[in-house]
Amino acid sequence: MKITVVKVGGAIVEDEMQLHRLLDDFTAIEGPKVLVHGGGRRATKVAAALGIESHMIGGRRITDAAMLDVVTMVYGGLVNKHLVALLQARGLNAAGLTGADMNVIRSHRRPLKKVVADGEEKMVDFGFVGDVDSVDAEALVTLLEKGVTPVIAPLTHDGQGNMLNTNADTMASETAKALAKAHDVTLIFSFEKKGVLSNPDDDDSVIPVITESSFRRYRDEGVISGGMLPKIENALEAVAQGVEKVVITLATAIASDEGTKIVAEN
Repeated sequence: MKITVVKVGGAIVEDEMQLHRLLDDFTAIEGPKVLVHGGGRRATKVAAALGIESHMIGGRRITDAAMLDVVTMVYGGLVNKHLVALLQARGLNAAGLTGADMNVIRSHRRPLKKVVADGEEKMVDFGFVGDVDSVDAEALVTLLEKGVTPVIAPLTHDGQGNMLNTNADTMASETAKALAKAHDVTLIFSFEKKGVLSNPDDDDSVIPVITESSFRRYRDEGVISGGMLPKIENALEAVAQGVEKVVITLATAIASDEGTKIVAEN
């Protein structure tokens, strides 16, 4: 079975015009497919409206108990069901899931992690944040074989009754890797840029191909930095573990062959 996994970022979720274009293209993708979504910007807005302050370290969210309630409501409810309803309107039979549903993605709470922020190295407790342990690919395939498209929110569970906030890029990558053990999988990371840029001020400076060695060079030279680093690391790991094709591209270009391709070394 050929399966396409598409990850859509929170910035696109917030832009209705780009979101509708992406969902049109996603619906048009032939064959079984999975949509994994973010929603961090919406969570920040809802938290602020509730008087809950958002805390970020090195671009990553600290998820205390109050923020866990917010992201569970926003990711698993507001954003997820909005996407499901929009896909149903397009004639695509979709089902919204968190990692807890059908035990599809289980994780453990992240231990203290060394992070460099503001030029200083520190140990950080990210709170109720999950690092993925397992993905039940068979459960997802069961849905796909019945013509159901899973729409996965960036939430997992630890098997002990606790929900955990989990990076959507990581969830997309782990889902693709699990499915790739028995199927041909394409993984597409879609966001607000045309691909990985060599110059962040030039939207046309797309790097067409990235390998493990070129990524290390770009990283060491500072060409690639910030939030793009874990995205590419996830992509490279997916390729190394059998995902057939990985592309990082503009949300409105997922139906094209544009963007940055992540490939194995020759």
